[in-house]
Amino acid sequence: QEKSCRLSAALLGEDCEISHDQLYELLKYAALGKCHNAAQPSWCRIYHQSHLAGVVVVVLHEMSQLHFYRFYLQFKHLRKVFRHRFTLTPSTNFLTSLYGQGTNLKPQNTAQGLTSTSSDCTTKSLDLQCDPIIRRYGEKKQGLTSYTLTLEEQKKNDYPIKGSPGCKDYISTDCDQQRTDSSPLFGLDCEMCLTAKGNEVTRVSLVDARGQCLLNELVKPESTVMNYRTRFSGVTKKMLLPVKTRLSDIQTRLKKMLPHDAVLVGHSLNSDLQALEMIHPSVIDTSLLFARSEGRRFKLKFLAKAVLGKEIQCEQKLGHDPTEDARAALELAQFFIEQGPAKVVAELNLEMLLTAEKLAEVSQDKAALQPQGCRVQEQLNESPRLSKPCFLDCLQVTGQKPLLLGRQGLDSSGLCQSNLSTSNKQILQRALEDVPLSTFSIIQFSLGPEYIASHLHAALHEKVRSKLTDMLTIYAGPFEKGFCLKSVKKEFGRCGPIQSLTVITETFQPYVCIQYEVLEAAQLAVESLNGAQVSGSCIKVQRPVTAAMLDCDVLIKELELDVENEGVIYVAGLKKSLTETDLQEEFSQLKDLETLFLPKDLQSGKHRNCCFLKFQKSQSAADALEAINRWTVKGRELRSRNALASGHLWRWVWQMNHSNGKQGEHIFYEKREQLSDCEQDLRKRVKKLDHHIKKLYRSLQDNTLCVVLFPG
Repeated sequence: QEKSCRLSAALLGEDCEISHDQLYELLKYAALGKCHNAAQPSWCRIYHQSHLAGVVVVVLHEMSQLHFYRFYLQFKHLRKVFRHRFTLTPSTNFLTSLYGQGTNLKPQNTAQGLTSTSSDCTTKSLDLQCDPIIRRYGEKKQGLTSYTLTLEEQKKNDYPIKGSPGCKDYISTDCDQQRTDSSPLFGLDCEMCLTAKGNEVTRVSLVDARGQCLLNELVKPESTVMNYRTRFSGVTKKMLLPVKTRLSDIQTRLKKMLPHDAVLVGHSLNSDLQALEMIHPSVIDTSLLFARSEGRRFKLKFLAKAVLGKEIQCEQKLGHDPTEDARAALELAQFFIEQGPAKVVAELNLEMLLTAEKLAEVSQDKAALQPQGCRVQEQLNESPRLSKPCFLDCLQVTGQKPLLLGRQGLDSSGLCQSNLSTSNKQILQRALEDVPLSTFSIIQFSLGPEYIASHLHAALHEKVRSKLTDMLTIYAGPFEKGFCLKSVKKEFGRCGPIQSLTVITETFQPYVCIQYEVLEAAQLAVESLNGAQVSGSCIKVQRPVTAAMLDCDVLIKELELDVENEGVIYVAGLKKSLTETDLQEEFSQLKDLETLFLPKDLQSGKHRNCCFLKFQKSQSAADALEAINRWTVKGRELRSRNALASGHLWRWVWQMNHSNGKQGEHIFYEKREQLSDCEQDLRKRVKKLDHHIKKLYRSLQDNTLCVVLFPG
């Protein structure tokens, strides 16, 4: 509930997927805040955290994104109140990855996929073999070429690649000579500011293999600076006033300085190369070199201290020193190459050090009380090797005790005030009584084990896939015999990207069946082309008429009114060659434009001929809608309407389009009657769960952060 405290996460499209670590960042900062040295999440922002009354996490067991889409109309309260929604990356031990495996949170049994810890040699050896660094690089020491990123790894981690979309005008370093294990290493780091164009370089540093600084230069951005990010960059407006060096000057100097077999080293180096608008084929990324399970990465500051024993990015200094950061990344890579993976893993218990550091930070305010400080240290000394830092431990250190309510007893450690109930109704009743007394609560509702059968899940999947396919499909006609198919495709293509187009010849006059890639395109075709003259014929445009589609108009209306689509419009008819930068320029005159998302084919990476625009105010979106429908961009007439599919649904639709659609089909038809009864019961249960969430939500104090999780 947003009064004095609020959450900001204006993400669209491909940014709608978050990891467990990102969710963990959000919950930890919300629970602990700055007073216990917790950091703001990297992907969103909580304003006025000190005003938070509490954090409530509601877990809906046996439910997944599939259930949310299948029973979208039944989740009446959930979809009207919760405006921020994200796809969470899958995890085998969902709740373990959420809560962490802290010093006191003991695993229960192997049936849940958890095993007890042991200090014997066999377990240590097994731990070594299972470590993500060993799995990736092996135990043996190797030369530097074994640790450079492959082309696929560079693509996956958003490195600029020659010929890839968005890198058309990037400059190559021309370092195309074959790399060997004796190729020279260079540390690179940049500081950026925020401009109208996006991230632009304000300072560049390059160091050689001995750590000597070869380049440390301020750079004047091309566009108007919106935020100097002085806290991180150390760069101020005053510092840049006399600067005449431009990005092109830096690009030329770097090309001259780097030998043809140079290997660049940096921490999340992709950001630096993107800001420099340069392409370099051979890189070592220390954020990936030391990465943990599920892609979790350490900050450079932490690695410098834990591995090298160096303090960098000190709070006493104004911003980061790029030369210091470039040197630290270089030395980390050199340490890894010289010592080898086995020694790095065996001797540097990085995750234990990270947890120790965070627990020490949490207890800083109470450090004056020596006995307590001793207790914290003893607790750390006795704890087994940690796979992930856990904020439940941190809450306990600060005197808070989380509340855990549900049917499944996850906590056997005393970390939480646990209460096991037999029904969702009992859980709700206890929650209404106990949640106001706790600052951090985990409430677990359950559909029941009978609803996780594979045949039921397959049937639900097939129904959702079938309905989404029908909603993306339109029939248009009749046309005259010998009509021009090319002109029909062109006209309907102006509504959005087409997945497939088929001519129907079984009818007296030919029709066409068009399946679109996004819901908005199909709806736009129905709204704008029904009754229109196309290829010399006055045509009718309609969706398939099936039992499942009888509530299609209701569903479309509800999707359009969804709070997540508030202030978001869909624009079609764009040239595929247009980049986000081009569109930002075209739409720059639109008032209150906050975010632009240009969808890409998730396989080929090519842009589609449509985009989504998010505005700060609904009225600004309505005004933009009216204006855009009269616009032409690069000679093309644009079409637009209110958005229907949020980012996570857009990805879901794409996945549905590219699945074979056969999952569980034979089971579905064999057990149709049985599944129909089961789904009717499931619909009622979902409606009840939505009502439980409504009652719980309404009972919360103002300024409570509430998160609902579908862990299936």
